[in-house]
Amino acid sequence: MITHSNHKNGFLHITLIVLLVGAVILISRLQENALPKTSSPQHTTSQIISGNFDPDKQKTDMEWKKILNPEQYRVLREAGTEIPFTGELNNEKRKGTYYSVGCDKPLFRSEQKYDSGTGWPSFWAPIDENAIVLRKETGLGDDRIEVLDTCGGHLGHVFDDGPEPTGKRYCMNSVALRFVQDEKY
Repeated sequence: MITHSNHKNGFLHITLIVLLVGAVILISRLQENALPKTSSPQHTTSQIISGNFDPDKQKTDMEWKKILNPEQYRVLREAGTEIPFTGELNNEKRKGTYYSVGCDKPLFRSEQKYDSGTGWPSFWAPIDENAIVLRKETGLGDDRIEVLDTCGGHLGHVFDDGPEPTGKRYCMNSVALRFVQDEKY
């Protein structure tokens, strides 16, 4: 026999479960919003502000997975970020050119590189403005300028806290770059 007290306790239990589920959903959404933003559609909208993609260099995801190793794919194709101070090009000091791993296109010169102290290779300018594509990300949180290669691969971001003469910091993922040392004469 169900008494008024049992019915009341059942209703209270259901209410507590609904509140608990709601709290879990809210916490997971707050944690998701606290994660670093990527260029994935669920997190951002974007607008190209300079540069152009090369239609001859576009590939399918399956083609990219055959060309890139898993970490390169995560960074270049999924807008990931490598752990700071772990990239092999962060401490590169030799003279040479930094190429995009995806497009095999020259992006930066060693003369444009500087130690920003951030743990990622940083440059105050690209080789030329057509070497990269800049895309404004507008999402949950702060707006940023994403740097892409002309194949559409994510390289990093550009910030307005770099040295003269540009005042820019092109903060790149080492795994997205390939360094070619200048020939010695």
